[in-house]
Amino acid sequence: MAVKKKTPAAPAEKAASPVFSKQNILTFRRYAGRRDLLSVLLEDGKMYTIDQVDDLIGQFMKGKVR
Repeated sequence: MAVKKKTPAAPAEKAASPVFSKQNILTFRRYAGRRDLLSVLLEDGKMYTIDQVDDLIGQFMKGKVR
C-alpha cells in the first residue's frame, strides 16, 4: 500500500492588524494625552494600525529639538 506524503500546508497568514482612521484614533482613551500631537502627525483619509501610531509617536519623541 502506497503511503501519501502530506504536503506542507500553506503557512497560516498572520491575522491582519485592525486599521483605524485618524478620527477613530483621536477618540481612543489610550491616546488621550497625545491627541494634539496625533492630530498633527496623522494624515486625514489614511488608515493606521496601533503599531504604526505608536511608532510615529516614538519617532517624534526621539527627534531632535531645533
